[in-house]
Amino acid sequence: MLKETAEIIKNAKFLTAFTGAGISVESGIPPFRGAGGLWERYDPSAIDIDFFYANPKESWREMKKIFFDSMGKAEPNIAHKTLAAWEKRGLLKGVITQNIDNLHQRAGSVNVKEFHGTINYLICTGCGKRYHINEVDLKAELPSCKSCGAVLKPDFIFYGEGINPRVYQASAELAYATDVMIVVGTSGEVMPACALPLTAKRNGAKIIEINTLPSSYTAGVSDFYFEQKAGDFFKNIAKLLE
Repeated sequence: MLKETAEIIKNAKFLTAFTGAGISVESGIPPFRGAGGLWERYDPSAIDIDFFYANPKESWREMKKIFFDSMGKAEPNIAHKTLAAWEKRGLLKGVITQNIDNLHQRAGSVNVKEFHGTINYLICTGCGKRYHINEVDLKAELPSCKSCGAVLKPDFIFYGEGINPRVYQASAELAYATDVMIVVGTSGEVMPACALPLTAKRNGAKIIEINTLPSSYTAGVSDFYFEQKAGDFFKNIAKLLE
C-alpha cells in the first residue's frame, strides 16, 4: 500500500496537505483532546472569547501555560520538514493547518493556510495593531499595546469567534483544486475545518490519511489509511520519492 501511495503522490497534479495537532505531537506539543491532551490538564474556557474579555488577566495566565511555554520550545519534526521539502521541489502546492504553532513555516513551508490563526502574532483589542511575538513582553501580567494601552489578544481563533473569511476562502480554494490530499493528525471533528477534506473528496480527490487512531474520515472518506505516527509515515514515504 505504501508503494501505491507513493505513486499517487508522485503523479498528483495538485497535491495538498491538511494537518491537525497530531503532526506536532512528535515535536513535543500535546494534542488538545484525548488521552494526555491539553484539555485534561487545563480549562478550555481560558480561550473562550467572552471569558477573555471579562477576565483578561486570568485568561492570559492560563494561555501562557497552555500555549506559549510548550509551543515556544518546539521544533519542526520530520513530517513538517518533508512537507516543506515537497513544496520546495514543486510536488506539494500548499498546506492547510488547524495548528497555531508555526512549525510548518519554521520547517520551510511557504504556502500555509493557518485556518485557526497563529501564536506568532498578537492583535490589540483597542486599535487593532498587530505585533510579532518577539515585540511583546510575555512576562507581563497583561500584555498590552504600546500605542493605545489596550490588552493584546493572541491572533488565533478563540471559542466563540468565527474563522477569518480570507483564510477560509483560501483554504476552500486549495481543497477544491486538489486531486490528492494528505490528511495528517486530525480527528476530523472540529467544524468548519473538518469539512475541507470532504470538499476535496466530493471534487474527486484521493484522500491519504495518517493518524494513530481512526478518525471520522477513516471509514467513509479516506482512500488510504496509515495507522501510525506522522514521522514514521513520512520517513518511509520520503525514501520512495527520492
